[in-house]
Amino acid sequence: MAELTQNPRMTAKVALDLIKTPWTLIVVILAAVAILDPGNLPEVVTFAAKALAHTGQYILFAVLLLSYLKATGAEVMVARAFEGRETRMIFLAALFGGLAPFCSCEVIPFIAGLLALGAPLSAVMAFWLSSPLIDPPTLLITAGALGWPFAIGKAVAAVALGLFGGFAVRLLMRKGAFAQPLREYKPSGCCGCGPKTDTKPVWTFWQESERRARFRSEFVHNGLFLLKWLALAYVLEALLVNYIPADLIAGVVGGEGVLPIVVAALVGMPAYLNSYVAPPLLAGLMEQGMTAGAAMSFMVAGAVSSIPAMAAVWSLVKPHVFATYLTLGVGGAIVAGIIFQLV
Repeated sequence: MAELTQNPRMTAKVALDLIKTPWTLIVVILAAVAILDPGNLPEVVTFAAKALAHTGQYILFAVLLLSYLKATGAEVMVARAFEGRETRMIFLAALFGGLAPFCSCEVIPFIAGLLALGAPLSAVMAFWLSSPLIDPPTLLITAGALGWPFAIGKAVAAVALGLFGGFAVRLLMRKGAFAQPLREYKPSGCCGCGPKTDTKPVWTFWQESERRARFRSEFVHNGLFLLKWLALAYVLEALLVNYIPADLIAGVVGGEGVLPIVVAALVGMPAYLNSYVAPPLLAGLMEQGMTAGAAMSFMVAGAVSSIPAMAAVWSLVKPHVFATYLTLGVGGAIVAGIIFQLV
C-alpha cells in the first residue's frame, strides 16, 4: 500500500523536474514562436543551431578538460594554495580560483572547511571572488561566443578581483575586523567535499578503473549540462536579436561613459542566469548596442552576486562578511567594466 501511495508522488516529482529542465523551456519557446510568428520560426531555429554548432568544438574540449581534472583529483592542488604565508596564499587563491574544477555546490563546503580549519579569510575571499567568474569550460565558451579578447579580459578581471578582495580583507583584518566570519560550520556539504591536502593528483588516471569511471561519468554529466544550457542560451539570443529593438538596448546599456557600466552591473545582479548562458546572451546584446565595458560589468557582477551565490554566502558567513563580499564583487565589476572599456 505504501508503494501505491508513494508512486504517484514520485511520478509527479519526476514530471515536475522534467518541466523545469531547459529542454522543456526550449520546446515551449519554439512552440510559441511557431504559433505566434510561424514565418520567423526557421530563422530562429537556424540562428540557434548555427551558434550552437560553432560553440560545439569549445564544449567538447571544455568537457574533456573538466572531466580530466575531476578524474585526476586535481582539486587537491587548490587546497594546497591555502598553506604558507598569507600574501602567498592570497596570490595563489586568486589564481587557482579561476582554475578550480568545482561545481557551484562544491564551493561552499570547500570554503567552509577552509575557514573552519583556520585558513585566513583574506585568502578565502580571494578564492571566493575569483572562482565564480572563470573556469576552463567558462573560458572556452566565453571565447566561442564573445571572442578571445573578452574571455582573456574576464580571466584577468577574475584574478584581479580576487587579489583586490583578498588584500582589502587583509587590511580590514589587521584593524580587528572579521574575527569570527562563520555563522556555524557543519562539515557535511551537499557534495560531501571539503579541503583535502593529504592526497596527490593522479595524472595518468586511465590506469585506475575507478578514475576511468569518474572520467566517463563527469564527461556525460557535464556534456549534457553544457549542451542543454547553451541550447537554451542560443534560443534566447535568437529571440533577443529578432524581437528586441536595437535602439532599446542601446538606450539602456549603450553609449559612452560610466553610467551604462554601472547600470549593467546592477541589472546583472538579479538577472544573471549562469556562466554558460551569459556569453551568448551578451553577444546578442552587444549586437544590439551594448558596450563591451557594460557587458564585462554585467558578467562579473552576475557571477559574484547571483541570487544562488548570495544565498549560499548568507547562509555560511556573518552579515558583515556577506556585505563585504557583495560590495567587493559589485564594485569590482564596475571597475572591471570601466577598465575593459578603456582598453
